[in-house]
Amino acid sequence: MKQSIYGLTFEQLTSWLEEHGEKKFRSKQVWDWLYQKRVTEFSQMKNVNQSCIDLLAEHFTIETLTEEIKQESQDGTIKFLFKLDDGNVIETVLMRFNYGLSVCVTTQVGCNIGCSFCASGILRKSRDLTSGEIVEQIMQVQHHLDKQGKDERVSHIVVMGIGEPFDNYDNLMDFLNVVNDKKGLSIGARHITVSTSGIAPKMYEFADEGIQVNLALSIHAPNNELRTQIMKINRAYPLEKLMPAIDYYLEKTNRRITFEYILLRDVNDHKKEAEELAALLKDKRHLSYVNLIPYNPVADHPYERSEKEAILTFYQTLMDRGIKCGVRTEHGTDIDAACGQLRSKQIEKEKARKKKQMQTN
Repeated sequence: MKQSIYGLTFEQLTSWLEEHGEKKFRSKQVWDWLYQKRVTEFSQMKNVNQSCIDLLAEHFTIETLTEEIKQESQDGTIKFLFKLDDGNVIETVLMRFNYGLSVCVTTQVGCNIGCSFCASGILRKSRDLTSGEIVEQIMQVQHHLDKQGKDERVSHIVVMGIGEPFDNYDNLMDFLNVVNDKKGLSIGARHITVSTSGIAPKMYEFADEGIQVNLALSIHAPNNELRTQIMKINRAYPLEKLMPAIDYYLEKTNRRITFEYILLRDVNDHKKEAEELAALLKDKRHLSYVNLIPYNPVADHPYERSEKEAILTFYQTLMDRGIKCGVRTEHGTDIDAACGQLRSKQIEKEKARKKKQMQTN
């Protein structure tokens, strides 16, 4: 199986071409065709010599994702279900905001973190995505926008789709390098947010990278007992390990962290939990922002959405204690809004189809 050309950073592409006998300037030409002119075939690279085109086509491919389903919401959100070369499927989401177009990308096929409220974790991780497969999600969405002829471009990225980004760290970093490159898509680091469930050792490593990419932490509970109940990862990285990693990140980068907090009715949405969360973040409130997320119910999951009054009380409790926060604006509620929901539905449909086929045979 050929490697995705999108998996190479500019430096890696340059080295590869030189190792295969091409001049150094070829990499700039190829990069421009891929990310500025956004071709879908190597043969469309008009000013690249034929021997280089043949070389690239022999070793690489431009498209490894196939669009299976595209759901469009009334609010402009588009959810894509892409099939990978090995038959696995992943989700990618385009969201429209007043500040630009944001794409939420997936980093793994399935997820092993095991958050009890999440549709993404219904199916265990089968493999990591390559950096090329992550980059291509952005390119597929950009190609969709190009076809609309409105001169729109992806301006923001959130790495919050299926999977744990820090569990696929090297491919994540190559992806960030590619999409941030000024000669290519040039998506500013401050317009990119990586979300983690709290793999503490990787948070230290990420802090040391020296990049301006934003960090979001899925916290979802203010104490170990409740957080372990909701998120299995808290057994490995309880708050005693997580908070020092956060402190290190803040001290090293002086960049604000967003704390993601999904509100589950009568589980973690009481005023008591809001007060605990405020106390937990008190000494770092100048660089903290809490994103309160109303829950999108998932089939066969025991949780329900918090009442509006509970959400407002939680919000006000944090604000009164000096913790900046907001309630996330919802997107795509009419198109399988919860992350991983479309994918899990499609997989279940495919299983049912195969079962029926076996019965008829």
